[in-house]
Amino acid sequence: MEEMDKENTEQEPSVPTERRKDDNTVYVGKKGTMGYVLAVVTQFNNGASVVSVKARGKLISRAVDVVEIVRHRFMPNSKVDGIHISTEELTSEDGSKNKVSSIEIKIQK
Repeated sequence: MEEMDKENTEQEPSVPTERRKDDNTVYVGKKGTMGYVLAVVTQFNNGASVVSVKARGKLISRAVDVVEIVRHRFMPNSKVDGIHISTEELTSEDGSKNKVSSIEIKIQK
């Protein structure tokens, strides 16, 4: 048993501790709103001073809901640090091009 434990510890490579650019980003999808609220609050509890909430298309309204719930219910002293809106052109499988709106909202602790 000890040999097995020794083998497992030797095979695990050390992971660098540097932070990625997206570490403090929450991508809003089709899950429930409160799941994303929890993700944002967790980022702040883990030491983030700014968290970005991103969404595209029909999910933009859910991203706005997430930010407003965080600001009004969980972290009343937080503020919106910036809002960035854009349009992306995506190519579908059949080759047609569609424009999709996107939003990024930054919340500051």
